[in-house]
Amino acid sequence: MSVKVFETKEVQELLKAAANLNGGNGNARFQQVVHRLLGDLFKAIDDLDITPDEVWAGVNYLNKLGQDGEAALLAAGLGLEKYLDIRMDAQDKAVGLDGGTPRTIEGPLYVAGAPVCEGLAKIDINADADAGPLVIHGTVTGPDGEPVANAVVECWHANSKGFYSHFDPTGAQTDFNLRGAVKTGADGKYEFRTLMPVGYGCPPHGSTQHLLNGLGRHGNRPAHVHVFVTSDDHRKLTTQFNIEGDPLIWDDFAYATREELIPNVVEKTGGAALGLKDDAYKSIEFNVALTSLVQGKDNQIVNRLRAAATV
Repeated sequence: MSVKVFETKEVQELLKAAANLNGGNGNARFQQVVHRLLGDLFKAIDDLDITPDEVWAGVNYLNKLGQDGEAALLAAGLGLEKYLDIRMDAQDKAVGLDGGTPRTIEGPLYVAGAPVCEGLAKIDINADADAGPLVIHGTVTGPDGEPVANAVVECWHANSKGFYSHFDPTGAQTDFNLRGAVKTGADGKYEFRTLMPVGYGCPPHGSTQHLLNGLGRHGNRPAHVHVFVTSDDHRKLTTQFNIEGDPLIWDDFAYATREELIPNVVEKTGGAALGLKDDAYKSIEFNVALTSLVQGKDNQIVNRLRAAATV
């Protein structure tokens, strides 16, 4: 039998007490957010008649999610990270900011500390017999279309097994394999010499995939390359591009695909002269257009816990 108690004085006072809403100390913003989220949870229990068994199953799931270290992965898989991007897109529109390379999600697998190279970086540190050579290159420009000097372009991507260095469960990669940072010169150009990535799937026995299984969803991503671009005079860009032709481009469990972020893959020769593993290689031109600061500030910097390593 379903009962409704959310609107009772007892429950409303419980919510205020739990969040210490009128306590006179603590962080007022934190109290406001907790009061709202806890209230939404209580109301959902009422509206959906969620049973105690289901509540404790959820609590146990959160414990397992923390043990697995997959909270950020789940945030991507449930569309939370995409939703934040949608809000930032709307905020840009509201202040009249348009143009520029589209943002998309960062994901949970960035590692800070990659050495910064001038103009070009070769980032395939570890051998990978199953991955062919790839050159990623482009020009960073500002709102006026002119090249941006001294911009730092960072990229990171998976190997042929779908694993990222630093997080590779096989231990086969060094921390900065397939990760690098390049500072642009006066021409705004950057280049990474690397290997072709493949997509990845959530750990099959992890908490994220467990939840997705219950929803009847897969946990796979198309092949992609993550990109940060920073410049003192422009807003930081967080984006990624997909590898053209991947069958999952429009079925990404993390909802990161955008039409403008699928550059052409071009077949080329002459890789041996570039120091690549084969003479035949693939080339992707990914040009980046940065946007202006807002009243002198970068309003799209996102502060979140990120992994770090040293070379």
